[in-house]
Amino acid sequence: MASPAPPAAPASSRRPAPAAAAPGLTWAWPLPGAVVQPFNASDRTRQGIRIRGRAGQTVTAVGDGQVVYSGGGLTGYGNLIIVKHNDQYLSVYGFNSRLLVAEGDQVKRGQAVAEVGQAVGGGGYLLHFEIRRDGTAVDPLRYLPSRS
Repeated sequence: MASPAPPAAPASSRRPAPAAAAPGLTWAWPLPGAVVQPFNASDRTRQGIRIRGRAGQTVTAVGDGQVVYSGGGLTGYGNLIIVKHNDQYLSVYGFNSRLLVAEGDQVKRGQAVAEVGQAVGGGGYLLHFEIRRDGTAVDPLRYLPSRS
């Protein structure tokens, strides 16, 4: 009798090749702090990661692109920046104390786009960071370079 097949790995442990699906796009971390909240696709409030920061610390663009949103009008994100990198990928930067770019601005990877602020609802100084592929939130840790 044949052994049963091993169970499939949980989705959270699958790690596709970083950014290989985004020709010409090289990702970088937006902030050097520790990840204090992981991605959880099934929880609308955790469709990104939260990175610990310091008050006023510089948040940088993770890749070249165009700022498509800069403001505070989306509930739950505080002051927010959204950068469109290509037809597939957006990056989202929330909980900022100050926005340094405006809608329509072109940004380069590593360019300052905002300053870290306090998380909406408390929790200290954090950056809420998302990567969206075709409009759907994906785990940023699958795309950002390893920090080993």
